Amino acid sequence: MVARKRLQEADVAQVVLDGLTKTYPNGFQAVTDLDLEIHDGEFLVLVGPSGCGKSTALRMIAGLEDISEGELRIGERVVNDLGPKDRDIAMVFQNYALYPHMSVYDNISFALKLAKTPKEEIDERVREAAAILELEDQLDRKPGQLSGGQRQRVAMGRAIVRKPSAFLMDEPLSNLDAKLRVQMRAEIAKLQRDLGVTTFYVTHDQIEAMTMGDRVAVIKDGFLQQVATPQELYDNPDNVFVAAFIGSPSMNLYEAELGADSITIGSNRLALGQRILANRPALKSHIGSTVIVGVRPEDLEDAAVADDGPADRRITSTVTLVESLGSEVMVHFDIDARPVDSGDPDVQDLPTGETSATSSAVGRFSPRSRVRAGEKVEIVVDSDRLHFFDPETRLAIRS
Repeated sequence: MVARKRLQEADVAQVVLDGLTKTYPNGFQAVTDLDLEIHDGEFLVLVGPSGCGKSTALRMIAGLEDISEGELRIGERVVNDLGPKDRDIAMVFQNYALYPHMSVYDNISFALKLAKTPKEEIDERVREAAAILELEDQLDRKPGQLSGGQRQRVAMGRAIVRKPSAFLMDEPLSNLDAKLRVQMRAEIAKLQRDLGVTTFYVTHDQIEAMTMGDRVAVIKDGFLQQVATPQELYDNPDNVFVAAFIGSPSMNLYEAELGADSITIGSNRLALGQRILANRPALKSHIGSTVIVGVRPEDLEDAAVADDGPADRRITSTVTLVESLGSEVMVHFDIDARPVDSGDPDVQDLPTGETSATSSAVGRFSPRSRVRAGEKVEIVVDSDRLHFFDPETRLAIRS
C-alpha cells in the first residue's frame, strides 16, 4: 500500500479536446469537431465500431497525429505543437510494444533511463510498480517467457513508473483471450481507481466500455454521438445508433405506428400506459405517425413464466433459436415488422431497396422458460420501457 501511495504522487490533469478535427491530405476527415473533457482522475472510454475515428482521436492526444483544427489542452497547457515526449502522457499499446531482448525490469525502466533518472530512484519505482502488478517474481524474465496477461502488466508498469499526467490506452486487451480479457479489464479499472490517473481508453468492445468507464463517449464516422455514464447511455440513448450499439444483445428496433394509447409493430398492437406519454411529452406530436420503436431483450419474457402480463401487451411468434446460458435464455424469434438500419457498419442491415421484411428479434428470458426452436410462443412486452425515435432525425423522442 505504501508503494501504491508513492506512485499516486504523480500530478493528474484534465484533458480537454476542443473542436478537434483530423483531415488527411486526400481530403478524408477521420475526426470532426470532437469536444470532450476528461476530468482529473477520470476513466473515460471512447467506443465505436471499426474505422470510426477513435484511435485517430487518441493518436492526436498522444502527438502521433497532427491536429488539423481545434485545440488540445492537458492541464493548463495547450499542447497542439508539442512532441509526444513533452506532453507528460504515457501510452499503453494494443501490441504491448515490449522489447523482446530486454528483461521485464529493463522494459519497465527504459523510459526512466532515457530521462536520466537517478539509478536509485529507477530501482525504487520499478519495484513499486512490480509489487502493485504482481510482477516481482518476473523481473528477470524476458517478454517471450510471459503469458499475455503478464505482458500486458509489464506494459502497464512501464506507463505507471513515469508518473504521467494522463494514461492513453489503445485497445490494450484486444490480443487476449476472452477469459483473460475479463480478468484484465477488472485489474486495469481497479488500478486506475487506486492510482487516480486521468485515463483515456479506446475500444471497439461496448461491454469493455460499459464495465470500465466512469463515463463513456460513443463515436461514429468521426462524430461524437453521446457522452454519459454507462447506465445513462443504456437507459437513455440519444439516437438510434447509440441505442443499438450499447447493449448485448442489441436493442430490437422496428418501424411502428404510434396511436394515442397503443403502438402497432407489424401485426402486433401493444397497449401503452399513460406513464409513457407523461414521461415523453414530445411523443404527442407523433401520434398517428410512423416512429422507430426499440425494446431491450430483457423487456421481453415468456408469458408462461411471467409474473404478470396483460393480454394487450403480448405478441405471438415462432421461436427460431434458443441459446441457454444457465442464468438466462436467449430466445430468437421473428416479427412481421420492418427492421431499422442501426448505422453500425459492422452489422448487416436490411438489403438495399427492400420495403418490407420479417425481422428477427431476441428476448432475454428467464431460465425457467422451456421454449424450444420451432414452437409457437406468447411473449410479454414491457411496453412501459419502450424507446422511441424520430424516423427522420433518428433522435430519441423524449421531452
